Amino acid sequence: MKTLAKKHGRRTRPTLLNGTVPPRWTPYADRRPREYLTPKEVERLIAAARKRERRYGLRDATMILVTYRHGLRNAELCTLTWDQIDFSQGMMHVRRLKKGIVSVQQIGGEEMPILRALKREDDAGRFVFMTERGAPMTPTGFRKMVARLGVVAKFPFPIHPHMLRHACGYKLANDGQDTRALQHYLGHKNIMHTVRYTELSPERFKNFWED
Repeated sequence: MKTLAKKHGRRTRPTLLNGTVPPRWTPYADRRPREYLTPKEVERLIAAARKRERRYGLRDATMILVTYRHGLRNAELCTLTWDQIDFSQGMMHVRRLKKGIVSVQQIGGEEMPILRALKREDDAGRFVFMTERGAPMTPTGFRKMVARLGVVAKFPFPIHPHMLRHACGYKLANDGQDTRALQHYLGHKNIMHTVRYTELSPERFKNFWED
């Protein structure tokens, strides 16, 4: 791509080597109707992951499910280690970034067997989620993987891992979970970051119309 040039005091759009001008980049916020996924959409994404080759299909589906069920940030997922998971008690020790609140959360019935299966298949490393090269999965790698699976699952908008964290918040808020408990579950230091989920809960407007 040629270097940006100035014309009449203004920057011109970059020109490709073949002489064409690339389409103007559109911010992701303008290409997505919202910044979260619904539970059905999460299931759809997991189903797309499971269609991959057995070993990596299991890993990818587990990454999506764990991120969603525990509201993990991208880096929190990629730094998850086996010593944070207590299979005997069915618990996960969640370490939060951004000086967030640490918590101990239950491992759901759907998570337990696939985490056990993943550990049986790749028990050599300290980290739960490893790449094909035997290194820990990186936030960039997970972000690219989620974006690819979004295309495979035929989502009409681009998706990214943080939408799974938001999906967790909205799901639990819609289920009527206490806002303070939800704050601790997601590790928010400031409860105002949690209130966004309850603000969009349809339960707030229940019985507004008595049709």
